[in-house]
Amino acid sequence: MQGWAVVEIGAPLKEISAPTPEPQGSEILVEVTHCGVCHSDLYFQDGYYNLGGGKRLSLEDRGVKLPLVLGHETVGRVAKLGPDAKGVAVGDQRIVYPWIGCGACKRCSSGNGHICLTPRTIGVFRAGGYGTHVMVPSSEFLVDLGGVDPAVAATYACSGVTAYSAIAKVMPLEADEPIVLIGGGGLGIAAIKILKALKHKAIIVVDQDKAKQQIALQAGASAAVGGKGTDITADVIKAAGGSVMGVIDFVNSTDTARVGVDVLNKGGTLVLVGLYGGDITLSLPMLPLKAQSIRGSYVGSLQELRELVELAKTGGLEPLPVERVDRALANDAIDRVRRGDVKGRLVLASAPF
Repeated sequence: MQGWAVVEIGAPLKEISAPTPEPQGSEILVEVTHCGVCHSDLYFQDGYYNLGGGKRLSLEDRGVKLPLVLGHETVGRVAKLGPDAKGVAVGDQRIVYPWIGCGACKRCSSGNGHICLTPRTIGVFRAGGYGTHVMVPSSEFLVDLGGVDPAVAATYACSGVTAYSAIAKVMPLEADEPIVLIGGGGLGIAAIKILKALKHKAIIVVDQDKAKQQIALQAGASAAVGGKGTDITADVIKAAGGSVMGVIDFVNSTDTARVGVDVLNKGGTLVLVGLYGGDITLSLPMLPLKAQSIRGSYVGSLQELRELVELAKTGGLEPLPVERVDRALANDAIDRVRRGDVKGRLVLASAPF
């Protein structure tokens, strides 16, 4: 099998080859047809996460080993079954749920393998969908996409389920209670589509890119603010008609998290999702005095992915815009994501698209 991998930190991806593995036990070999290009893939190429205060978390510290074939938004066809594999047949097309835990701890047994302390994430700790094949531990982690466009369905494995899980953490809110989404990229657009499918009406998007603001409005946002040189906090409060009960920060930088805190109302919840990096100073007495919650949200559970896909199958979830790119152009695709030159989501695809 072949794949586009991080071989050297700070360098372009390289195409590498390896023997195609034979599935053992309940394992299933999946031939990749589509794989989304996620902004978090940039951190693997850069080799670190910015923790704020001059601190970094390196790939080595996280337990990531190179070379690493990237890609955690994968759709493919079942190519071969291990002797104990059940639930799928060769040729079935499935979404690969990548956020796989150890399978033995309390988190995994409770359906929260995505926050397992010893993860086996595909595209992070195991070869991912930038390659021709991925190995999946069992059919449990393969989700039937039905008639959903496979390029769109691939994005549900990360950007979709991440947005869905973050939204769940600010709910329940009345349909006309404003929710603020910070970041109008792929995650922000996915969140708009999901909120619309859930019949939410008041959606305010914050992004400094005027073009992304326009895309957010076209996707269904009720307002878009945050042009450069403006008082973003004041603009958000004006657009919302006051402080808000729910903020989801898909960027999560020093500046954006500050906005999230500053626009939050009493009893409100700020959900931090993005990995841009930085830190902020909080007035600790104000958190209990205002009964506010600030919490992180890391991707989403397997059950949440299933719920999201069912929402898409019913036709209630509008597809976000995707652009198919030949897998051989993986470096061009990841460079475009770095430049912010993407409207929606890029998806690597094997021919025919």
